[in-house]
Amino acid sequence: MIISAGGVVYRKENGVLQIQMIQDRYGKITLPKGKMEPGETVEQTALREIKEETGIVGKIRRKLEVISYQVTDPATQQQTEKQVHYYLVEAVGGKLAPQVEEIRGVEWLEPEKAWLQQTAAGYDNNHSVLRKALSNFGIEVK
Repeated sequence: MIISAGGVVYRKENGVLQIQMIQDRYGKITLPKGKMEPGETVEQTALREIKEETGIVGKIRRKLEVISYQVTDPATQQQTEKQVHYYLVEAVGGKLAPQVEEIRGVEWLEPEKAWLQQTAAGYDNNHSVLRKALSNFGIEVK
């Protein structure tokens, strides 16, 4: 099994809630995440990956969801389960800077625009993650 972690990163800019969305190397809209390294907790992995991919320092506010799906292990070419632990993460520092080796771009969006991008060009298994994050702010989406 491969374990990854990441998060829905948010901030309040002049009192307006903004959600961070990234565009991955395949052109899909997604959330920052990455593989757990030896000796890390899933929480440490989530915060490290967010910082590496987006430049933002975060603070975990709550666990959102664990999603699982099948991937091909690059080392063995065998199908294996991948688990991704997602957290609601408040941006507390850093400067927005995409890790160009990993992703094409990163931006802050108002919640409704983030949801539109997710449903139009995101991975289906992230719909429930973003929906749960938005519901923490009293925002219900369909």
